[in-house]
Amino acid sequence: MDSDQTLFHYSLLGLYLIVLPTWISLYFLQAPYGKHNRPGWGPTVSPPLAWFFMESPTLWLTLLLFPSGQHFSNPKSFVLISPFLFHYFNRTVLYPLRLWRNKNAQSKGFPVSVALMAFGFNLLNAYLQARWVSHYKDDYESDVLFWWKFLGGLLIFAVGMRLNVWADEVLVGLKKQGGGGYKVPRGGLFELVCCPNYFGEILEWFGWAVMTWSWVGFGFFLYTCANLVPRARASRHWYLEKFKAEFPTNRKAVIPFVY
Repeated sequence: MDSDQTLFHYSLLGLYLIVLPTWISLYFLQAPYGKHNRPGWGPTVSPPLAWFFMESPTLWLTLLLFPSGQHFSNPKSFVLISPFLFHYFNRTVLYPLRLWRNKNAQSKGFPVSVALMAFGFNLLNAYLQARWVSHYKDDYESDVLFWWKFLGGLLIFAVGMRLNVWADEVLVGLKKQGGGGYKVPRGGLFELVCCPNYFGEILEWFGWAVMTWSWVGFGFFLYTCANLVPRARASRHWYLEKFKAEFPTNRKAVIPFVY
């Protein structure tokens, strides 16, 4: 329908328009949750509930929209959307469960205001990714490089997701040691960067951009960088201030050997 096509185009434009403001705002103002938790952001809820709520549109909205796409019956569309759903099943269901089982990881509330902003972004993004894959990608049959792009992107995505999940497990596990509290993470890619979980997620959505080979996928990758790179920078400064000489100063923020 023309109305949906208009909505899709304006939504895609909106995704690109929020990239720079997101980068600038997070460069100067760190999101107030986790190690950066601070008062003044309104009521809070438990972190597991917040993560489940704000990430949930990526599952239910995607599954709701997908059957209405003109390519719903094309097996390639199911193959293509699978990594997106796989990531967000982990982020929406499994990650909150890991937090819920670790009571120390729930010691600080998660601001409802931040969860609502993330919920809004995930509504926008789930709509764009689902509609592109199931409806607006119009070259499934003519794209002779489809499987090359998919498999190449999937390899990058898989490496990124493995790194992302591993780093999250390390960070959640640190809370169980020595009565809780923050510690300097050690081992693996933590020896090179402060936030290998962010680096892994950046790799994931770069792989997704390759798989989809679209402005939709590339926009999500750009937004991921705008969201996570400034947060990684802030995390490195936080570690330096809190742990001082104990923190390895040669450890980068998010990209090994680079930044």
